[in-house]
Amino acid sequence: MGTERFNVLREQVRGQVIEEGDAEYEAARRVYNGMIDRHPAAVLRVSQVADVMAAVRFARGLGIELAVRGGGHSAPGFGTVDGGLVLDLSAHRGVRVDPAARTARVEPGATWADYNHATHAFGLASTGGIIGSTGVSGLTLGGGIGYLARKYGLACDNLVSADVILADGTFVTASEAENLDLFWALRGGSGNFGVVTSLEFRLHPVDMVHIGIIFFDAAAGAEVGAAYREWIAAEREEMGAFLGFHQGPPVPFLPEEWHGRPVAVIAGMWTGDLDAGPAHWQPMVDAGQVLGSFFAPMPYPALNIMFDGLSGVPGLQGYWKADFLRTLSDDALRVAVERSPGIPTVHSANHFYPIDGAVQRVAPEATAFAYRNVNFAPVIAGQWPEPADNAQNIAWVRDYWSALHEYSEPGGYINFQDADDQFRIEDTLGSNYARLAELKAKYDPDNFFHVNQNIKPAVPAPASETVAPAQVPEELESPAEVRESEAARPKPNPPEAASNL
Repeated sequence: MGTERFNVLREQVRGQVIEEGDAEYEAARRVYNGMIDRHPAAVLRVSQVADVMAAVRFARGLGIELAVRGGGHSAPGFGTVDGGLVLDLSAHRGVRVDPAARTARVEPGATWADYNHATHAFGLASTGGIIGSTGVSGLTLGGGIGYLARKYGLACDNLVSADVILADGTFVTASEAENLDLFWALRGGSGNFGVVTSLEFRLHPVDMVHIGIIFFDAAAGAEVGAAYREWIAAEREEMGAFLGFHQGPPVPFLPEEWHGRPVAVIAGMWTGDLDAGPAHWQPMVDAGQVLGSFFAPMPYPALNIMFDGLSGVPGLQGYWKADFLRTLSDDALRVAVERSPGIPTVHSANHFYPIDGAVQRVAPEATAFAYRNVNFAPVIAGQWPEPADNAQNIAWVRDYWSALHEYSEPGGYINFQDADDQFRIEDTLGSNYARLAELKAKYDPDNFFHVNQNIKPAVPAPASETVAPAQVPEELESPAEVRESEAARPKPNPPEAASNL
């Protein structure tokens, strides 16, 4: 038996409403990051779009917080909330591919592993996450960095349209053809503007790729990193590969004595002619003493899930930080090498993702994702199993970030930031923040959708009061005195139809 207030919601939806005390509550409230231990008043496992519309209106009318869970991968735990309602879309993982139009229609709970499995059947793909268990919708709304970014842009650059439930419970579609300002805001503005119930993407021919993974001693990371910096800048955009610092993973192509020890790694794929792959990897093989390596032609989805057993493990404690780098400087590499002995576990990592090429051919003002003039997006992702290690490992992430931030841009990639990065939101959204705040005021003026890296609605400038023309007092004899008098005067402040999931 549910409580009276949520029985009202049960009458309005087809999905399952789970409250504290119900048998499934503990499983329903849990999220990917084991550090997040919140107790929502209820979890709605959504059945269809009509449920989303009803739930938004219900939560708004009741004055309770709403958290939206798609793929459920949010490191800050934005997919849940204490005392509020969780809108759980994670069961809706369908992907419909139109091979003739080269588009894919994706449900909001789909992961990139779901997406790539569906599109690969037709020899197609678009930019997605590094980890297969990451949700499609969350990654895309924050920008969407991945292996294909240099060739095909960010995930949000490949978004064609999105269905959205707004803060008043109404259904709209956002695209180049309708609600263009909302479509602009969705591409980098994160979850601030509504509940996305469907996404449509443009696809590209990507089938078999040449995968490469190369391990070096982390102590040689400055030299390896400098070689990587020059190599990736000179490489064709068919090469998508990141530089990382890890504990050596227990893989067969890395000698056992390096398992658990600090290593630098170059990992990614060549999407051009397969026979040309080895030649394109060779400069990095020659960059230093290789501890172990793996090269093979494989289906693109295989790379996307290759690291899920390390970084895609649900239930680990997790804390993340991020930045943008104009260049992978020697100072940034020095910081990475100095901090590598403290990497907490094999699940933790520092990665530097390249975001040049096609990413930079989109103007900063063309989408909400403003950082189009930087070359790398670093993330420091701490993950570990034991809560007793939280304080020590959080301190490692923070100290690392503080040292790296000295050589970084003011903002960082929103998808790699943690809950305590809210103070950076204006820097993170950069030159587009003011416009995003104005659109937040248009689409969500009460900031109903605030369980996120939150954009506050812009406050309208007060209407200017009618002021009589200034009269110059007779005792003011010079123009300078007139200007001084005027400067002292107070001045006003500056200026549908829904479908099933």
